[in-house]
Amino acid sequence: MTMQRRPFLTVLTLSLLFSWEAWAQKTTSASRPNVIVIYTDDQGYADTNLYGSTDLYTPNMDALAKSGVRFTRFYAASPVCSPSRAALLTGRYPQRAGLAGNASSQAGEAGMPGSQYTLGELFKDGGYSTGHIGKWHVGYSKETLPNAQGFDYSFGFMGGCIDNYSHFFYWNGPNRHDLWRNGAEVYEPGKYFPDLMVAEANKFIEANQAKPFFLYWAINMPHYPLQGEPKWLEHYKDLPAPRKQYAAFLSTMDDKIGAVLLKLDDLKLRDNTIIVFQSDHGFSREERTFSGGGSAGNYRGSKFSVFEGGIRVPAAISWPGQIPANQTRNQVATNMDWFPTLAEYCKLPLPAGKIDGKSLVPVIRDGTTNTPHATVYWQSQGSKENPQWAVLDGDWKLLHSPVEVSREELTTDNLMLVNLKTDAMEKQNVAGQHADVVSRLLKQYQAWINEVVQQ
Repeated sequence: MTMQRRPFLTVLTLSLLFSWEAWAQKTTSASRPNVIVIYTDDQGYADTNLYGSTDLYTPNMDALAKSGVRFTRFYAASPVCSPSRAALLTGRYPQRAGLAGNASSQAGEAGMPGSQYTLGELFKDGGYSTGHIGKWHVGYSKETLPNAQGFDYSFGFMGGCIDNYSHFFYWNGPNRHDLWRNGAEVYEPGKYFPDLMVAEANKFIEANQAKPFFLYWAINMPHYPLQGEPKWLEHYKDLPAPRKQYAAFLSTMDDKIGAVLLKLDDLKLRDNTIIVFQSDHGFSREERTFSGGGSAGNYRGSKFSVFEGGIRVPAAISWPGQIPANQTRNQVATNMDWFPTLAEYCKLPLPAGKIDGKSLVPVIRDGTTNTPHATVYWQSQGSKENPQWAVLDGDWKLLHSPVEVSREELTTDNLMLVNLKTDAMEKQNVAGQHADVVSRLLKQYQAWINEVVQQ
């Protein structure tokens, strides 16, 4: 039997082809930016120095925002935790994402449907290593946990909040331990959760430094319980309560953000890493957070409310050398926009389904570009018969049954119309003087809610 020999040129050609493909793949992979989304919890709009605070120490958050573009009219799609996160992760209104209210903190309970396509899946399908660190709170069933939603690696808690030392959820029902690594329960009693997050984030970054990675770091600060480090409790001891407790936890968070940014610098990854930073919604006035402590500056409202203080949040994006540095944008933008924005920067194809977010790349590149949003909508809390909702259309904002309002401020139909250009504090209901605007925005809202709920 005579063995046929493959012609030398054919072997050489195939060898060169495979070598070129391997080189091209490696080059493409190396040139793609890493992405880190830092999502804080219950942080007020004015709770960094750049956004107006004069009594807080926030050098790392300020430096991060100064290294890129920061927004002054950036909105969360909901004034509560889970729907805001669902909007971020899917680029869709919470109603379209299937999670209009808070997910359960009870193991086994579903939340956002597993069929929703997330940022984790977007980046995983694009060849990225994907990680989730911190809070989840968009589903506690097998099919709605991070590892089933596109994240290769996950460490943190699945419910709404935990004690930072015991890692138990204990605010209703029996105490429940809630700390997980890739779906397996882990126990780290006595270890400070913010430090655990930093260690896990840095470990993930180091392990994936040679290939592109996407890290969703959902920080559980300054959400209650307010458990700041001793040095910050001492630093703020002369501030009135509850500001001093809130401030200590916020500056603790700033330290932890700084520790992860330092890891990027040490590994020389900073210039090839896009970092998104924002709060999930406004600060909390709940009893568990001593009925306050945060600040929205001059804006009215807080967590749970569709007044500006509940939905307008600090937000910034940084990518050294690739996007402008130390610039401000005043255009309307939302957390749904990060999905298409990051997809465009990282050259990832968008899914076939409806995306409500709009790419902010043109706005980030040029401050004179118009906002991509003609109108933005909210619906949150309230009863089925009397829901809280709002429509933002240019400077006009129509609110229905907003939280933190007196009955006397509303029309007989529970409506309030404000013009943010002349009344940023949302104090004057001008619905009676602008019936045409009320009618137009009311029709727009009704069309929107019918579309996102029934689709």
